[in-house]
Parts: sequence; structure tokens; C-alpha cells
Amino acid sequence: MANNLTAELTQHLNSRHLYPAAAWLQSFVSGTRPNTALPALKQTALFRLLATDITASLHPPQHTIFPKDVLNPETQTRTIAGPIICQILDIEEIGLSRWAQVEQIEAKERGETTKGREIVRVVEDENDGGTVASAVHSKGPFKLLLQDAKGAQIYAIDLLGIEGVNTSMAMGTKLLLRNTDVRRAVAMLEPGNVQILGGKMDALDKAWRAGRKERLMNAAKIAGEGVKN
Repeated sequence: MANNLTAELTQHLNSRHLYPAAAWLQSFVSGTRPNTALPALKQTALFRLLATDITASLHPPQHTIFPKDVLNPETQTRTIAGPIICQILDIEEIGLSRWAQVEQIEAKERGETTKGREIVRVVEDENDGGTVASAVHSKGPFKLLLQDAKGAQIYAIDLLGIEGVNTSMAMGTKLLLRNTDVRRAVAMLEPGNVQILGGKMDALDKAWRAGRKERLMNAAKIAGEGVKN
């Protein structure tokens, strides 16, 4: 019975270009409850796999990782067919000064956000527990640090504005890349070649958010962007 379940889950995940390591899959199957419906198990397996560090949980075929020479700066341009599974380790909005991003973070810390040039106070809605004014997403363009299942890291640029890509997204989010142009060791992301699979690495995301303001301030000082007012 366990073998049949393992085969079903493997097929389900493989169809999404996710190739779980045997140890991860065995651990998941051993922790399942008897008589749980197969569709529910498939969804749970997908959800949990996307929440892992893929360098530990996946056993990737060669076509789902970056080529070994992808970081060769002498290669001016190449197209990687993929599909490549990767996770986001860092994201930076490069269309806005670092000091401006620090000010945005501080505004959120004060419970404020901006709407145009107007500062809006974010307050709790007594009716449904939500907020009256939601946070404004960053607009880009963005520079991302991506990692494949073998641990290779590459910078990527989103210049065109991919739906869902912004500095509010969780670190550890998984992406599926197809037919991606790489120019001098930088992947060029476009709406047509990126699929956001979801997922989140809680520890990484928490640490990234906790240190983001300090990183921006330090980078601004090093770059000589001037002093924040």
C-alpha cells in the first residue's frame, strides 16, 4: 500500500517538475494518516515540499538545474530551456534608492503607508479584523538571487514586471523557469518564462525581513547614496 502511495505522489510531483529525494518522500509517507483521501495527500505533499529547502528535499534531474557553466561571464548570451526549479534567497528593488526603501520600511513600522504623495495610516477594521489601507507593493524593477536544487546561485533581473514578484514575497518562494535568457551570468526574467509555484522557508524569510533595513542602510552608505534626512 505504501509503495502504491509513494508511486502516486511521485507521479503527481514529477508532473510539476518536482523530483523529491527518496528520504523526503519516505518521511512524508510514513507520517500520513491512514484512510486520508489521495487528492488531499497529493496537495499536502506539494504544499510541504514547496516549504522546504530544495537543496535538501529534491533529487533533481540535470534538466531542472542550471548548467555548470551558467556563471561564465564570457558567455554574452544563452537560452536555458529548462524547466529549472529554483528558490528565492534575496530580492532587491533596484528602481528605488535604498534610502527611499528604508523610509518605506520605517513608515510601515509606524503603521503608515503611502498613497501617491499622501501618507495613510493603516488601522484595523473592527468588522473583519482586516486593515483599512493595505500596504503598497514595490514596483520594481527587481534583482533576485536564485538558487537551484544543487545549490548553484545566480542573479536574475525582472525588468518587465512579473505578477507576484515584489519585495513583499516570501523568501524561499519557488519559481519554475523556462526558456530563460542568461546574459553575462544574469538571468533575464519575463512574464512568459516564469511561473511562481509558491512556498516559503520560514527561518530564511524571518531572518531576511529582520535584517533588510540594516542591509539597505549599509549598502546605501557603501554606495555613497548620501545621508537619509
